[in-house]
Formats: sequence, structure tokens, C-alpha cells
Amino acid sequence: MDLPYRIAKRYFFSRNKRSFISLIARIAMAGVGVGTMAMVVVLSVFNGMEDLNRKIFKTFDSDIRVMPTEGKRFNVSDSLLKAVRSVEGVKVVTQVIEDNALARYGNLQTIIRLKGVDESYITRGQLDSALIEGSLKLYGSNGTPYAIIAEGVRNALSISLAEILTPIELLYPRSGTKTLNLTSSEAFNQIPIRPGGIFFIETRYDDYIIAPLSIVESLMQYQGQRSALEVQTGPEFSEKKVSKALGEKLGKDFLVKDRDALNADLLRAIRVEKLFVAVTLSLIILVAAINIFFSLSMLAIEKKKDVIMLYALGATPSLIRKIFLAEGAIVAFSGALAGLILGTGLCWLQMQYGFVSMGMASSLVDAYPVKLIWGDIFFTGAIIVIITVAVSYIPARRAAETGLMERV
Repeated sequence: MDLPYRIAKRYFFSRNKRSFISLIARIAMAGVGVGTMAMVVVLSVFNGMEDLNRKIFKTFDSDIRVMPTEGKRFNVSDSLLKAVRSVEGVKVVTQVIEDNALARYGNLQTIIRLKGVDESYITRGQLDSALIEGSLKLYGSNGTPYAIIAEGVRNALSISLAEILTPIELLYPRSGTKTLNLTSSEAFNQIPIRPGGIFFIETRYDDYIIAPLSIVESLMQYQGQRSALEVQTGPEFSEKKVSKALGEKLGKDFLVKDRDALNADLLRAIRVEKLFVAVTLSLIILVAAINIFFSLSMLAIEKKKDVIMLYALGATPSLIRKIFLAEGAIVAFSGALAGLILGTGLCWLQMQYGFVSMGMASSLVDAYPVKLIWGDIFFTGAIIVIITVAVSYIPARRAAETGLMERV
């Protein structure tokens, strides 16, 4: 065993438990332990929130979205679709028309986000887990078109799937209309459609109505144009790599984004919050570790005779510094190890049993999301090492210098 560590270990365990120095050391150990536990838990919660948001996005958003670089719409040709499908990793291509519209049901009306999709949308199976009533279908057995409605729209319009005689009326401003008179039926194109299913994901998708592409195309007068192409990749392919390949294939006329890029602002906000929380908790651990500074400073005074004796036996200033650095490391790492064990234990219990609830009836998950990442544990350990060296170095250097002067 290394000599400095053996001496430091003896100092740590042989102290009088009633001594003030020992009390400060244990306070420092407890502070580092609590700070470490808090950092592990909080960083894991942010990881869980990021993971939860990705699951929410995956329920509705496509893996990759192809949009025009300029304008809101573009022409879709067979050659374009063939070029998209030729890229390795592309599994399903869905043609999409999407814009704001007005929905009316009975005497109620509301602004909605109308999304027209072709039949391939249903085969993607994304909304299967979000369906709460009805069925996911765009056409009935007799060819009747159906709309898939968000829970928020259903509540705003008081839509009942059992009421088969009352359709939803979709309204969209007619192209070329210079003045929009909301009371005039001439200002809008209008198409009725029956509600077929209700889905709920979370509030950001609560204004959506999904309808057959041909119905929306006729309503909005797109005449063969589309607002986007949605691409679903194979499970064994990376979305980022397929997105990059599509961008290179289609050229500068198209903007190609994967799901993370489409939701980059929210994911970036979570990461920035996580960074600031990590810095804040690091400062808290630093404040707790300052007790190590005072503990080592007083220990250096108490063990002055021992230091002089070690010098007499041939010790060097470097050895003395290592002894007190090792002493600080024992105090800090003991607390950090306990904190890491408690923190990971709490996270594991939350993942397994979900003791802490989200507290929201509309949440997709009952328990608070937590995800342990070993990189965060390594980061926490690195912070502890840096802080320990920072607060232990000055007392260790002073102990070596004081003993050397006393010897002289």
C-alpha cells in the first residue's frame, strides 16, 4: 500500500471521535455525500425528461421530414418519390398537406391544425398507443372518409363519435379571396367529414385533425402540391445518417430534418437547464467541501510534531503534501461514494417502482421519468476529484512548509 495513503488512513481512523477536527471532517463528508446524491438524482431526472420528450415526439412526428427550402408547398412528382425511396434506410414515405383551418361541429367552431396524409400514415402505427376512442382509419369499408381527432379538438367542439348524423365541417379560405368576410360562406371552401377516432398525446398536439390527403388537397386547393414528405426509417438505421443521405440526394431545394432537429429548441432547452443545474450543484458540493480545507488546516497544526518527525526520518516535502492530499481524498471520496450509491439506488427504485408521481392526470406516464447514464456518474466523480484537489492542496502545502521551517 502507498505510504502517504497508509499514514492518511491512520490519521483518519485514529482521531478522537470527540475532537472538533473529526466533527468538521464528518460534516464535510456528509455535505459531499448529500451534494453528490442530489447531482446524480437531478441529472438522471433531466435525462428522463429528455427521454420522455423523445418518446412523445416519436408517437406523432415522423423520423425524417422533407420540406421545401422556400415557401410552404412544392410539387411532388414520381421521380421525386422514387429518389426518396431509393435512399438506403427509407421504409415508408407519406405525402403530407398541413396548414391551419377552421373546424365546425354543430354550433361550435375552433381553429385547428389540419393534416392531410395518405394511406401509408396508418401503416406507420405511430398513433396506436395514443388512441383513446374509436379507431385509426382514414376510410371506411364503403369508402367514407374519416378524421382522426385530437382530444383537445374533441373537447373544444364537444364531438361525439356516437352521433353519426352530425359531421365535422372543415373550412379553409379560398385562394384568390382578397377580403375575408367571416360571415360569408363564399369566403371558404367547405368539406364535411365524419370523426372516426380520438387520440391524446400531450397538449402541444391537442389542436390536430388528421384527414385523408385527397380531402385536404381538395379543401386547400393544393392541386398536386404537398407541404412535406414524412419518412419512416427502418429500425436498424440511424435517423441522422438517413437524413444526411436524403439531404445530399435531394439537393438545396429541400430542407431535410430528423426528429431531433425538428424539436431542437426544446431538447436544447433541457440540456441547457441540465448544465446550469450541474454547475449549481457543483458549487454546493464545493461549499460543503470547504470544510475539508478547515479540517486539513487544523489537522496540519495538530500533527506538526509528526511532520517534523517524518522529516527527521528522511521524508520530503512532496511526501508530506501527498499525505494531506490523501487525507482530503479519503474524506471527500467516502462521502462521494456514499452519495453515488444512495443516488443510483434512489434512481433505480424510481425506475422500478415509480414512487414519485408526475401529479398530472393528463401525463402519458404516472411516475416521474428517470434515466441513469454512466457518463453523468463519471462527470460527478470528476467534479469531486477536481474539488478535492482544489480544497486540499493549500493545507497540504502549508503543512509541508510549516514542518520544514520548524525542523530548520
